[in-house]
Amino acid sequence: MSYGEAIERTLFTSDEIRRAVERLAAAIGADFRGQPLLLLGVLKGALYVTADLARSLSLQKDGPSEIRIDYLAVSSYGNAARSSGEVRILRDTSENITGKNVVIVEDIVDNGHTIAYLAGLLRDRAPRSLRTCVLFDKPYHRQASVTLDYVGLTAPDAFVVGYGLDYQERYRNLPFLALLRSWVFSE
Repeated sequence: MSYGEAIERTLFTSDEIRRAVERLAAAIGADFRGQPLLLLGVLKGALYVTADLARSLSLQKDGPSEIRIDYLAVSSYGNAARSSGEVRILRDTSENITGKNVVIVEDIVDNGHTIAYLAGLLRDRAPRSLRTCVLFDKPYHRQASVTLDYVGLTAPDAFVVGYGLDYQERYRNLPFLALLRSWVFSE
């Protein structure tokens, strides 16, 4: 089966996503003008948005003075289509974040458990500032109280893939956000 057969429809094109990332970068750049900034991407899904956000920030004349990137990896889905709600750290940060301006970068926030857990964990490490950035917000089934400082786009109440989001490690590399056909889940 090809990726094309599995896609029901495109929800956000690569151009729409690029413009959303540029808007996020403009807002973050304005808030951290002249200051060093650490983008902390949540793997694997936020790989693409973190890299694109860093590139977009680096093009700003009056943005952060320095942009560093680090990643951490968590698991809350496993191979399921729904989050278990239990968050496990699979790979911690490699940088000490104490005293640094940190923006947690997520691909998507759904029930809010992962971002709430990470914000609490990282807040305890005494960063200078801690903000959250999410490319796709799905607020429909929020269970945890979370603050999303920077939001790119609102995704529909459906299972979506592409631009970092996957289903069983597939479709992550698509340059757009898409809805899968329902029969894909029964394979």
